[in-house]
Amino acid sequence: MNSIMERWVRTLRAALLDRTLLWNEQHLRRALHEYERHYNEHRTHRSLHAAAPLRPLPEPITGPLQITRLDIRRHDRLGGVIHEYRHTA
Repeated sequence: MNSIMERWVRTLRAALLDRTLLWNEQHLRRALHEYERHYNEHRTHRSLHAAAPLRPLPEPITGPLQITRLDIRRHDRLGGVIHEYRHTA
């Protein structure tokens, strides 16, 4: 478990803590909670073949018509520190 936690802490530090000015403990806790949600619900993981732990792998885009009609929306979290992208229906 140490190697898994060390990887998570390193990722957390590089993606959030090194880029954010935290004002107090409440701000830190809110930022950690938001990053945890992003990490588990949106961020892709190599070991899961580009799926997030709490989200199934998306359906592949196979047809050329699907590619021409792509509509991708960006959602910023934590004031723009984290960007999430989603396909819209």
